[in-house]
Amino acid sequence: MPEDTAEITDEAPPTLYLLHALGASARSFDRLAERLDGRVRVEGIDLPGFGSLAAASDSSIDASVDHVITHLARHARGRWILGGHSMGGKIAALVASRVLRGQAPLVGLAGMVLMAPSPPRPEPMDEERRERMLSWADDGPISEQDAETFIDQNVAEPLEHDAHEAARDDLRRTAPAAWRAWLETGSRIDASAEVGTLDLPVLVLAGTDDADLGAAAQPGLLASVYPRARFVALDDTGHLIPSERTSEAAEAIAHFVDDEVLPGPVIPADWAALIAGDRVDARVRGILNLRAVPDDRGYAPAVLDVAQLTLLREIADLVVPQDGPPIDLAARVDAQLARGEGDGWRNADLPPDPEAYRAGLDTLSRVWPTDPTAREKVLRAAIEGTTDADGPLDAARLQTWLEDARNDLVRHWLAHPASMARVGYDGFATGSSPLRGYVELRLGRREDWEPAGVGGTVTTGDAA
Repeated sequence: MPEDTAEITDEAPPTLYLLHALGASARSFDRLAERLDGRVRVEGIDLPGFGSLAAASDSSIDASVDHVITHLARHARGRWILGGHSMGGKIAALVASRVLRGQAPLVGLAGMVLMAPSPPRPEPMDEERRERMLSWADDGPISEQDAETFIDQNVAEPLEHDAHEAARDDLRRTAPAAWRAWLETGSRIDASAEVGTLDLPVLVLAGTDDADLGAAAQPGLLASVYPRARFVALDDTGHLIPSERTSEAAEAIAHFVDDEVLPGPVIPADWAALIAGDRVDARVRGILNLRAVPDDRGYAPAVLDVAQLTLLREIADLVVPQDGPPIDLAARVDAQLARGEGDGWRNADLPPDPEAYRAGLDTLSRVWPTDPTAREKVLRAAIEGTTDADGPLDAARLQTWLEDARNDLVRHWLAHPASMARVGYDGFATGSSPLRGYVELRLGRREDWEPAGVGGTVTTGDAA
């Protein structure tokens, strides 16, 4: 369970936890934190063998992933973002995959920020350069001359004095064993199967002058891992993005957070703690974490066309009016149709769900008003079977389809963990091993483990 009890409100800037590159440390993100202050809170995390953890005995990828998860479990609150630079990008991918599968005691991951990241698969690296870099740690810590060589090889333009000094000092205090572990093993590990596909908002920054992990290479390395990735190329930039292009990186991150991370509801803190706790089965936690991921602002419909999706969104606004950042219920329904999922049955008078949705929306579009204030009356008539719409479905079948559609929209709203918190449903918190239940079930009785909000109410629109 998280130990940090600092209150996080919906208005508080989200925290971006960043994992550093080979030979760097958490302080490599200090300049980025200054530029983003007030918009995004940036916290770097030292990895074993680097920075303040240079004396750590185990700097393997597994040890690094475990260390990051432990740190996040203690500190991550509300809506947070995970990121990584170079080596840190591969570790971040493994952490994110465990969060979204529910295998980590964490809730609230809303996106990722990656800078010239090493991919989950083996990192492309010239073998001669690998051997040369390994030789720098043969006799102990990296020398000042070799540190200077590394920096020069990884920037397009000289760093500012303070940034250069910090990068050099970080390289020199890196544990030789950690340096060798990444070059010999970590960078070569293929973690693609474990990471899988991570369907969440992702920003990928890469320099045009970075040979192996630059702007030209990243889409091919990452597009299949992060289907929602936004790739941003930084001109005249090498590999050390946080130090080379602090201002440009900060601006790109701020826009990304505003556009892709902040939309959508936040799970209240006490409910997030419950989901992260030991009463919730890992598989259930993973499902809830995936449902809480912000919707894709650029969602392209897979079953409906754009006009049909727009109409379904307008229907959703009437059926399930949402205050605050809304869930894109219509997009979630379209994705459900594309996956061939449903509630297990359909009315015999209707065609299969994808056809029924297209037919129902096309029928309703014939009488759908442009004036938002007039839409509720039209929807009410269709729900009651008294519409005069002339289309693929007659009034009776349109009425039947709307019953299914309204059920789907409400079901997707209620499936979101923030909605469960709003209505006070915590029945998901009984599935750990051994199974845990309730001591007593009766009206007005709240167990000690239940959030204070259990038993809340929610108001829906008249058209629902």
